[in-house]
Parts: sequence; structure tokens; C-alpha cells
Amino acid sequence: MFFLNLFLHPWIFLLQALAIVHFIRRRPDTYWIFIILFLGPLGAIIYLAVEALPDIGLLGQSFKVFPRRSRIRELERAIHDNPSAGNYEELGDLYMDDGRIAEARAAFDRAIAARADTLDPFYRRGVCALQLGDAAAALPDLERVVNKEADYDFQRAAGLLAHAYALTGQKEKAEQLFRKVTVTSTLSETYLNFAELLASENKNAEAREWAQKVLDKKPSMPGYLRRRERPWFRRAGEMLKRVGA
Repeated sequence: MFFLNLFLHPWIFLLQALAIVHFIRRRPDTYWIFIILFLGPLGAIIYLAVEALPDIGLLGQSFKVFPRRSRIRELERAIHDNPSAGNYEELGDLYMDDGRIAEARAAFDRAIAARADTLDPFYRRGVCALQLGDAAAALPDLERVVNKEADYDFQRAAGLLAHAYALTGQKEKAEQLFRKVTVTSTLSETYLNFAELLASENKNAEAREWAQKVLDKKPSMPGYLRRRERPWFRRAGEMLKRVGA
């Protein structure tokens, strides 16, 4: 038994280390860290089975990085011979997926210059501008999209337009649009951007309500959606602390 324990010891340590690393990266409910630490290897096994094992399905997304980057290189070469709007749109989409937001924005600029009869490149260029902190530049693109199709991208476009209004100091206009969109939209991003606006106007009680709405969705969500929504849950929790009673 002594030699078996000696043999298993490094594996026990590895299990706990893997569980802790996963916890830090994915940041599930806080109680899990106590289970990992106080129950030792058993806690690590329970945690990995409940929280880490379902994430294996997300690994497929990681493997998409390689074909995506290969396709980016293909398009970058192809554009020299065929600088079409379609090629630039696809390249912009791939840059966004790869986190290359400034390059994506430039690609959508070229796509729009070549053909300005579709909404998607305007929408995506507006999203890029917001992510780059340029809300003023995002406004005309998002206004164009929402004016032509109010529920574009499941009303995310309208929610982002309201957010752009808020960021550019047009708070009354932003609040009116947020209130209109949140009648039917259930996007956590929209709820929290609205809560941020309300908090900036010292409407803390209502800001808490909208942040709490995000957390209220958590119990009824399937596991894969809860994992996807974790950044929003964290942001909602942070907001509730910031605008506490």
C-alpha cells in the first residue's frame, strides 16, 4: 500500500493542479475551489467530472483555429488577384473570430467600398469600432443597420446602438432605445450595458434589477449555456457589488 500511494502521489497532485488551473481559467461557482482543496483528490475528481469534462466539447472550437488561420492566409493571397467585396467580408469575419479586430475593421472598410448594398459588413464594422473604443465611428454603421432591420442579429444590433449612444453622451436617446429593445430582447450583453447606463445616471436600484435579471437566468440554463454565459454572470456580480444597496 505504501508503494502504491507513493506511485499515485504525483498523479494525485496532477489531478488537483489540473482542477485548480481549470477553475482559474473558467471561474465557475466559488464553492468548487473549497471542494478541490478540502476534499483533495476526491474533490478534484468530482470537479473535473462535473465542470471540466463537459468543456471537452469546446475543444473542437480550439481546433478550428488552424483551418481558420490557413483560410486567412489563402484569402490574403487571393485578394491580390481578386479584391472582391465577398473576399473582404469573409476575411473580416475570420479576423474577428481570430481576435484581430483592427484588421477586421479595415477589411470591412474595403468590402463596403467595393459594395455597399448589404447590411452585414456595416454591422460588423460597427461592432469592431465599439470593441476598439471608437463608439462615435460605430454610430452611423449601427444606425444604418437598425433603421433598415430593427431586430438584426436577434436585436443585438439595436442593443449595441443604444450602448454607442450611451458612450457618446446621448444618454436620453440611449435609455429610450434600451427600454424599447429590452421589452423583447433577453441578451445578457444588452441587459448589462443598460445597467451600466442606469448606474451612470445614479439610478442604482434599477441598475441592480437589470444586473440581477442576468443572474436570474442561470438556474434554468442548460450547462453548456451557463459555461458560455459565465463572463456575463461575473460582470453582473461585479456590478451588483459596485451599485450595492
